[in-house]
Amino acid sequence: MEGSSHSHGVKRAVSPEQAEVQRPKKAVKIHPFFEKPQKNISDDNFEWLKPFGETRSCLHGINLQPTSSPRIAAFDLDGTIIKSELRNTAEWEWWRSDVPKKLKEAHEAGYAIVIISNQAINSLALKKWKQKIPSIAAALSELPFRLFAATAKDWYRKPMPGMWYELERIFRADGIEIDKTASFFVGDAAGRQFTKKKADFASTDRKWALNIDVKFYTPEEYFLGLTPHRDIVLPGFHVSSLPDLPLFVPTSKPLIPPGSEQEIVLFVGYPCLGKTTFFRRVFEPASYVHINQDNLKNRNKCITAVRDAMQNKLSCVVDNTNRDRATRKAYIDLAREFCVTIRCFVFTGSIELAWHNNLYRAFNIPPSATGKEPPRKLLPYSAFASFLDKYDEPSEDEGYTEIKKINWVFQGTEQERKHWSMWLQIDGK
Repeated sequence: MEGSSHSHGVKRAVSPEQAEVQRPKKAVKIHPFFEKPQKNISDDNFEWLKPFGETRSCLHGINLQPTSSPRIAAFDLDGTIIKSELRNTAEWEWWRSDVPKKLKEAHEAGYAIVIISNQAINSLALKKWKQKIPSIAAALSELPFRLFAATAKDWYRKPMPGMWYELERIFRADGIEIDKTASFFVGDAAGRQFTKKKADFASTDRKWALNIDVKFYTPEEYFLGLTPHRDIVLPGFHVSSLPDLPLFVPTSKPLIPPGSEQEIVLFVGYPCLGKTTFFRRVFEPASYVHINQDNLKNRNKCITAVRDAMQNKLSCVVDNTNRDRATRKAYIDLAREFCVTIRCFVFTGSIELAWHNNLYRAFNIPPSATGKEPPRKLLPYSAFASFLDKYDEPSEDEGYTEIKKINWVFQGTEQERKHWSMWLQIDGK
């Protein structure tokens, strides 16, 4: 990863003098209980603004009056600007003593300073965390900055790009377009692997930088001038791991048979593998009846709807997960009762892919796509785990005339593909 366009660490030879500077120093503890406020510095400079999101899950605050700039210097907070050891307390220390100086230098160089933090913690810990932010702002003297903090596991939480989108919206209102090629993000959750100490606890910060397409530095690289670490692991699902497959197999027979023979088509597969979209593209134009439990609310109503379609000489698609033989048998029995054929379409794809698609359609559909289809609610992970636990692979001995496998093939605009291709899961969770 370090060799990619997103590593962006600048290699430097480390002299003995630099090595001395790079050794961890005892940070100066800055807190109103331990040190008198600096002259002319007031906690009143920091202001919490209205949170973002329907549930107000993204906190937003400013120190002084930050101005918009095409160049962004973004920083994680815990483990980057301040030490992470005091994360769930109202106390704090600088990550290294040079942090304030480096932040000031970035500001004076024309960068807009932005802090981007994940804080999905319990309410008591969040209250303590919020208490120390004005103190940190006061210790940064006359440095204007903007802060975002994601307090829930939604589209604002890194690596999802929601906080960056809000920043872009604010800057556009000021007539400023962010220059991503001149911007960067510094964070400690970088996926680094070490031989003599523990690996990074996560790779969320590096993934966030990849998602929004800006340069990435670790705190050691940015604040201490160390060369980029080479042993990087980005765990979890990414769409680049998907094989290039045809839409369906076998291809010897068409998706819809010639003629107008009545039939039942049974969909099988995880939620979020494109079953309903597939119906709309393939079967709806051929006037198949769409039978879906999300709309009808229970399986008995689905069975009744299939019977109605059979009595009216109409073909239909049962667009449910249909995970086990017992569930599918009710529809196979109807096909036998009405002497019609029944085919099974198995939507392939791992639980990781299905969960990724769930996150994408609930949180990360780009604005251009929202007019075509309303945003979906996030399904609980239990819906996917339950399917896997009780799944029976469909077999022809159940009574199907054909079993087709439908592979996941992304179909959308380039902008939609860019969003779908992002890292969305928190290190595989």
